[in-house]
Amino acid sequence: MRMWKWIAGFALAMAGLVPVAEAQVAPLTLERVFASPDIQGPAPRAMKLSPDGKWLTVLRNRADEKERFDLWAMDTGTGQWRMLVDSKKVGSGAEMSEAEKMQMERARLGGTRGIIAYEWAPDSQSILVPLEGELYLAELDGSAEKLPADAGAKLNPAVSPGGGYVSFVSDQNLVVMETGGARKKWHVTSDGAGTVHWGEAEFVAQEEMARTNGYWWSPDDRHIAVERFDEAPVGIVTRTAIGAETTKVYQQRYPKAGTANALVELWIMDPLGQNKVKVDLGSDPDIYLARVKWAPDGKALYVQRQNRDQTVLDLLKVDPATGRSEIVFTEKAADKSWVNLSTAFTPLKDGSLIWWSERDGHGHLYHVAKGKWTQLTKGDWEVAEVDGIDQKRGVVYFTGNKDGVLERHLYSVSLKGGAVTRLTELGWYNLVTMDTAATRAIVTRSNPDQPPQVYLADTKGKRIAWVEENDVRKPDHPYHPYLASHQERTFGTIKAADGTELYWEMIKPRMEPGKRYPVFFQHYGGPHAQQVARKWGGALQQYIVGKGYIWFQIDNRGSANRGKKFEDALWHAMGSVEVEDQLAGAAFLKTLDFVDGGRIATYGWSYGGYMTLKLLEAAPGVFAAGIAGAPVSKWELYDTHYTERYMGDPRLVPDAYKASNTVENALRIRDPLLLIHGMADDNVVLEHSTVMMGRMQAGGVPFQVMLYPGQTHRVGGPGISVHLWETIFAFLDRSMGKR
Repeated sequence: MRMWKWIAGFALAMAGLVPVAEAQVAPLTLERVFASPDIQGPAPRAMKLSPDGKWLTVLRNRADEKERFDLWAMDTGTGQWRMLVDSKKVGSGAEMSEAEKMQMERARLGGTRGIIAYEWAPDSQSILVPLEGELYLAELDGSAEKLPADAGAKLNPAVSPGGGYVSFVSDQNLVVMETGGARKKWHVTSDGAGTVHWGEAEFVAQEEMARTNGYWWSPDDRHIAVERFDEAPVGIVTRTAIGAETTKVYQQRYPKAGTANALVELWIMDPLGQNKVKVDLGSDPDIYLARVKWAPDGKALYVQRQNRDQTVLDLLKVDPATGRSEIVFTEKAADKSWVNLSTAFTPLKDGSLIWWSERDGHGHLYHVAKGKWTQLTKGDWEVAEVDGIDQKRGVVYFTGNKDGVLERHLYSVSLKGGAVTRLTELGWYNLVTMDTAATRAIVTRSNPDQPPQVYLADTKGKRIAWVEENDVRKPDHPYHPYLASHQERTFGTIKAADGTELYWEMIKPRMEPGKRYPVFFQHYGGPHAQQVARKWGGALQQYIVGKGYIWFQIDNRGSANRGKKFEDALWHAMGSVEVEDQLAGAAFLKTLDFVDGGRIATYGWSYGGYMTLKLLEAAPGVFAAGIAGAPVSKWELYDTHYTERYMGDPRLVPDAYKASNTVENALRIRDPLLLIHGMADDNVVLEHSTVMMGRMQAGGVPFQVMLYPGQTHRVGGPGISVHLWETIFAFLDRSMGKR
């Protein structure tokens, strides 16, 4: 059938009725969207410059297995590439431990295989590579030595800043090994067992605070600051990881909102584990250890301490000899708000600090020197990250959205303040990594028509060399055969009920005059995230459009990068204004003469799945169908740090939780609903969906369900991704009729 259609199309083209290019459009299939090689082209990650700047290293996925990564290096002088570690040749093939799997889930790397992370030695002569339960020191000539360590998981491996030691966590204790000589090793801590962990980040730190590590070497190798946490007070959730043939039951310590957190301590010791002192974190044990960073000279340790309500953030300065601390300054939330964390804090060699704050209503940078605050950036825009600081020249490099909400660029500003200079080209969305001295930048950029490209740039933003050009226009690019069917993404705005401007994006299929099209209305809706941006969206969106749908999404109040007031709209009110704004998006769509207003499907995953349920409950009949993937249903079942930040403590504001949950109004759902969940999800646990199932079944509300054995919060991978999306489109065909 496809061949006959192609021949007929070619005949029409030859007759001059349609362009030849259009007649020869390659059909984009689901199988190709998810197959290897990656259709968006090579996707390098974990890009770093060696300390001496002579090498640029990346983890690059294999052409025949896009989920597996190997370590590659480029000589920055010659531009020549070489593979340093082949994960299939060096690796043992051993299965990861549950602890390693869960760390990968927290880092959003679930499903990734091969080399997951690596770290340069300070002398730039070797690289520490963890791989399948073992540690290797990879040399620049391609050789790799397996380090002598006991069998089992080795979490959070690191090379000390002075290069004298390798460290890692084994069996819940911190282990240190010499890098030279006989490579002697010893346990720095010894009582880690049961509910006690040393050198790890507790669950909420990994999942919600973007802190994945639990120990920190001083710059001179003299001290290690080590977190100790005890999960004994944390409630146990019986997590049943249901697989296709086997079921494993885990007694997981999961701090649900309104329940006890882990007890966290911070200790400072020498590399032998001796001369231990406990850091004074204050009299209140119910706090969050948010950030830890050493001063450049190693004479002070800085700690960010956040209260349980997340309304107060203290910067502490700690004496490593005694553990005594003093408050340097404090950030306090405005009324009906909270204090967001940032990774931008940087102590400088002269004793001053770079600090990120939303104290003026937007996330901006400040230089704090001897108690004097100099605001380096200002305006109705947000600083996202500090990417590098050249302390000799007194220049800070950062990414932000000064040139518009939809783009992100690299900028520079003097430590004395003054003009902000944009260093990247307009029309792109950029992510940046710089070396320690901020002499060069690794820039990853994309736009709606170009998958991610990576290049090495100087401090003025000039491209020195391509790391991965990934030019979609070149005939050998995996996506090139589908360019002729690639449809343009358009952007626009509508007004929320209070007059706030909301950004939307849309991809339309090839339009026929007078025809009205169904809509695949995708959403996330939650805080701390932005969806609408001028960047590559992936081939799946184009596949959806190729099936005859209009693809659409909108960023509601409560989402990120629009200022504190915009985000604070969700305070104690999840499931309110964001639902209202998404419904405003649906109302806007129904005003368009090319939209079939009776066939709008709403789809979301995680918080987006929660939004699907809330939307169907709030406005029966607006949507023709809804898909809820891994949805939150009761915020009391979700973790403390995330949930209480926005919703408060359920013991104090039960009515707010009742209004925000989906179970209360589950019987209001009248539109076709498909529930999807991974049966081994340890983030939004399966109970969220089973609670909704039970409620709807008891109330006689029909719905459909697809469960994935062995899958976690990320449902996907070879075969699974195709099955997932075939299931979704079969459901839509049944619910809305074929296009």
